[in-house]
Amino acid sequence: MKYILFILFSLGFAAKAQVVNKAETKPQSKKEDTLVIDSGKKDSLKIFKPTINDYQYQTQFSEKKVFDTVMTFDKTYIFSQQNNKDNFGKVQPANIGAGFNPLVFEVNPEENLSLLPSNKSYMIIGANDVKYYDVKTPTASFIYHNAMRNGAALKSTYTQNIGKRFNFALEYMGLRSQGLYRNSLSANNNTLFSGHYVSKSGNYELFAHYLHQNVNNQESGGITEDNLFQSGDSNYSNRQNAQVNLASSSSQFSYRRYYLSHQFTPFNSGKFPFSIRHIISHQGNKYYYNQTALEPYWYNDPAELVDGFPLTTKKYSENFSNMVSLIFNNEKFKLDAGVRYQMIKLGIRDVVALNGVPFPGELKENRIGAVGNLQVKLWDKIQLNSFLEFSNGSQFKSYLKTTNNLKFEPIKDYFVNAKVNFQSAYPSFNYLLNTSVYNNFNYYLEDAKNQSVMEIGGSINLKWFKTELFANYFRIDNYTYFDSNGSPKQSNNSMNISQIGGDATFSFNKFHLNTRVHFQNTLTNKELLPLPGFIGRANFFYQTQAFKKAAEIQAGVKVYYFSKFASREYFPVLNEYILPRADSFSIGGQPIADVYINMKVKKMFFFIEGQQIGTVISNNKAYAFPHYPVYDFRLNIGIVWYLFN
Repeated sequence: MKYILFILFSLGFAAKAQVVNKAETKPQSKKEDTLVIDSGKKDSLKIFKPTINDYQYQTQFSEKKVFDTVMTFDKTYIFSQQNNKDNFGKVQPANIGAGFNPLVFEVNPEENLSLLPSNKSYMIIGANDVKYYDVKTPTASFIYHNAMRNGAALKSTYTQNIGKRFNFALEYMGLRSQGLYRNSLSANNNTLFSGHYVSKSGNYELFAHYLHQNVNNQESGGITEDNLFQSGDSNYSNRQNAQVNLASSSSQFSYRRYYLSHQFTPFNSGKFPFSIRHIISHQGNKYYYNQTALEPYWYNDPAELVDGFPLTTKKYSENFSNMVSLIFNNEKFKLDAGVRYQMIKLGIRDVVALNGVPFPGELKENRIGAVGNLQVKLWDKIQLNSFLEFSNGSQFKSYLKTTNNLKFEPIKDYFVNAKVNFQSAYPSFNYLLNTSVYNNFNYYLEDAKNQSVMEIGGSINLKWFKTELFANYFRIDNYTYFDSNGSPKQSNNSMNISQIGGDATFSFNKFHLNTRVHFQNTLTNKELLPLPGFIGRANFFYQTQAFKKAAEIQAGVKVYYFSKFASREYFPVLNEYILPRADSFSIGGQPIADVYINMKVKKMFFFIEGQQIGTVISNNKAYAFPHYPVYDFRLNIGIVWYLFN
C-alpha cells in the first residue's frame, strides 16, 4: 500500500494525453451535452467533444448532478477525511477507520430493524446513498488517503455507458491502517456493483446494485496510564510503548445487500402519468467479537465467566423486503403509495441461559406495511417533500416513520427550510440480545418499548456571507442506552435536546474565513446522553490561481474545538457507547489545529495537511473518548483524481 502514491503519480503522467481537455471544468453557458465541432471541410465529418455536462450521477430518488470538479473550500473538510465526508460534530481516535465519538445527537435510519453497532456505522453505504451514473465516455476516479503509521486507503470507481440507455459501475474501497497505539489495526473494505437502465421509449427504468462491506478492527481497550500520556512522559514519545487494556481482541462487521428497483409506465405519460414500481432487496448483517485468549480487563474472578463458552461470539440479522407501489407523477405533483412485505431475523450463534432460562437463538417475524411519498412544487418557489412508512409485527412491534420538509424562497436567493420528523421504532438490534464468555455482558432486553423521536427544526439561508442559520429540537421517549456496565436500559422519562448554530463565509479579495458554530443543550435526562455544549470550527485560507492559471491553490489553517464534557466511553465488546465508569474523566476543551495547502491541477486535487500542529510545541492532551487519545501531529494526504477518457 505504501507505493500507491507513487503509482498514482506515474499513472498521471502516462495518461496525461488522454485526460487533458477531455472535459471542461466550468459548465458551459448553455446546458448542452456534447459540443459539436465542424471539421472545416465540405463533407459530413463532425467532431464531438464532451463537456462536463456529459458526466453525471444520481441517487435513485434524486435529480442528476454533474461531477463536481471545482475547487471549493468545503472540499478541504471532505477529502481530508478517510470516509470522504465532512465530520463536523465528531471526533476521531488515533487511527482512521476506527470510528468516531459522536458529539451531536442524530438519528441513523440504517439502525432501524437491523443489527448495526453504532461505531461500525460510519463507513456503511445505505441503499439511498448508492450513486448511479450517466457518462458519455468511460470514466474513472481515485480517492487516496494515507494511513496512521502504516497503510493507506484507496477508493476507486469505474463506470461506463453501454449505448445510451444502460450504465454500469464498479467501486472498490480498501483501507488498512496500523494506528498509533498497540492493537489498533483497522482493515476495512467494500465492493459495490451498480447498474441503471432506461428503455428507448422511456417507459421502463431499472436501478440495481450489490454491496459487500467489511469493517474490521483490532480492539485495544484504550491506554492504561492516562497520567503518563497527559504529562508528556518521555517513555510515551513512541506511542507503541503505551500499555493498552486489551491484547488479543478484535471485532468484525459484515454488511451485504442485494437491491433491485424497476418502474413501468404502461400508458402515455403525457395523458396518463401513472407508473408501477417494484422494489425487492435483501440485507444481511453479521457482527463478531473475537478473542484468542481471555482478557483479564473484563473480569476479576473465574465465577464471572461462563464455563465452556467460546471466546468468539457472533450475532446476525436479515431483512428481506418486497414492495409494490403506484405512482402519479406530473411536473408539479408526485405521489407514490404502496405496500411492503418484510421478513426479519435476529439471531445469535451461541446460546446462554440466565437464571436457568435460555436466551432465544433467533427472533423472526413477517411484517406487512404501507409506504407513501408526496412531492409538491409550486411557482418555482415552494417545494414540499413528505414521506410516511408504517409496518407492524408481533416480535418487533409497530414501526412508524414520517419526514416532512418544506423549502421556499420568499425573496430571491434567500431560502427557508422547515422540517417536522417523527419516528417510533424498536431499539437497534444490538440493544436486544448479546452473549459472551463474560457473564456481565450477557443480556436479553425482552419486551422492549419503541423508542420515539420527534424532531422539529429548520434553517435559513441568506445571501449575505453565504450564511446558514439553523435550529433543531428533539423529544425522545423511551430513550434506549447502555449503562456504565454495558447493559441496555430504557428511560422512563422523555429526553429533550435543543440545538442552534450557523455557518458563514467572509471574503476579502483572495482571503476567506469560513466559520461554523453549534450550541446544544440536553434539557432533561442530561446524565443519560452527555454532550458538549459548544462545537466550533474556523477555517482561514487564501485561494488563488497559479502557474499561468494551470493550477489553483488553497492555503490556510483550520481550528476545531468542542467544550469540555463528561463523555460516554467506547465499549469494544459491543462497538457501542456506554455511560462513564468509575475511572472515567471529562474530555474536550483542547483545540485541534491543522495547517494545509491544497492544489488542483486539471482534474486532480491534492489535499496536504499538517494535523494537530499544537502537539509539535506542547503535549497532546486531547481525547476522542476517555482512555482513547486523539492522534498526534501527522502529515495527512488526500488525492482525488477524475479520469474522463
